[in-house]
Amino acid sequence: MNHREAYPEGYIAGILSDVKTMAMVGASPDPSRPSHGVLRVLKDQGYNMIPVNPKQAGEQILGLDVVASLADIDEPVDMVDVFRVSEALPGIAKEAIDIGAGVLWSQLGVYSEEAARLAEEAGLRVVMNRCPKIELFR
Repeated sequence: MNHREAYPEGYIAGILSDVKTMAMVGASPDPSRPSHGVLRVLKDQGYNMIPVNPKQAGEQILGLDVVASLADIDEPVDMVDVFRVSEALPGIAKEAIDIGAGVLWSQLGVYSEEAARLAEEAGLRVVMNRCPKIELFR
């Protein structure tokens, strides 16, 4: 799939209706950061959110326990939402594959053809350069 073009009708809506548990890589405790706001909205919309941030591991963000890495999550993850630089995305894609996630989603401004290829070859659905909070309310 070409992730620089518009996604097929219903693709994103289908993902957001299918997933229940999301791991957010790059979640921030700082309320001024976009990841904090997106985490809050998705949590408020009923998604089971798992913040992933090695600097905050063992702490809480918005009352949610923070883990250091995707490998530290002890429950099935439907979607991995990435708030990191594009260069980190291929490694995160490999981690998402390793934990059996069904979707790799990268936030606005985050894009990697290599990560998309790795994830799709492993059977994951992929969304690049989009925000689930924005897409949820479309």
